[in-house]
Amino acid sequence: MTSNISSTSPAESGSLDPRGQRTDGAKARQQLLHAGLRLFAEKGFAKTSTREIALAAQANVASISYYFGDKAGLYRAAFTEPMGSACDPLLYDQSGFTLQQSLQAYITNFLAPMKQGELVQQCTRLHFREMLEPTGLWAEEIDNDITPAHAALMAVLARHLGIAVPDDALHRLAFSITALPLQLLIGRDCVQAIRPGLIDQPQAIDAWVSQMVVFAEAMVAVEAAQRQPNLSPIGQHTNIKPS
Repeated sequence: MTSNISSTSPAESGSLDPRGQRTDGAKARQQLLHAGLRLFAEKGFAKTSTREIALAAQANVASISYYFGDKAGLYRAAFTEPMGSACDPLLYDQSGFTLQQSLQAYITNFLAPMKQGELVQQCTRLHFREMLEPTGLWAEEIDNDITPAHAALMAVLARHLGIAVPDDALHRLAFSITALPLQLLIGRDCVQAIRPGLIDQPQAIDAWVSQMVVFAEAMVAVEAAQRQPNLSPIGQHTNIKPS
């Protein structure tokens, strides 16, 4: 993806870390981060000014440069930090793991940001805006985070299904498993409106993880059955009868 942002593109400002931050400045940095996240999610990068962010955070404009380098550095931090650090695919792609252990690690990592409540909701909105008004960060996330995670999940599934050469059906299975936690992440508003108790506590998120692991294992089992030779389609080798 290309961007209309020139030298201050968030995708080009990733090396800018908070400089010389004191311990007593952590709160000030957090206030700027949260204010920036809310405004970027509402208005986008181009239409949000550093003055607006500083005013919302009750800070001076110079503090943005102090903690983040520039507006682009603040945008990058708002885009990435609430979602947690990128997960090392080796966390769940280990040969000694059972399928359940791998799926547990994968889905747990995926839903970990949900425990941050409103903060991750704003970050999800920012991700949607980034897809509509790209600055380059979304394409970077696909390359650096999403693609490696998908490849690791594919390796797990291929190993447990005994597939030497991954095919399109295996990709569909991997994307379908990922859709389980992804739907909850992007559909948080709906869950909050319909059944808030399902997501309002960290232990509620853990319950989702446990149930999704069971669902994912079932999906893998169906895929394994469909790949066995001399078996009829799933609807014909179960008790399901055509109507």
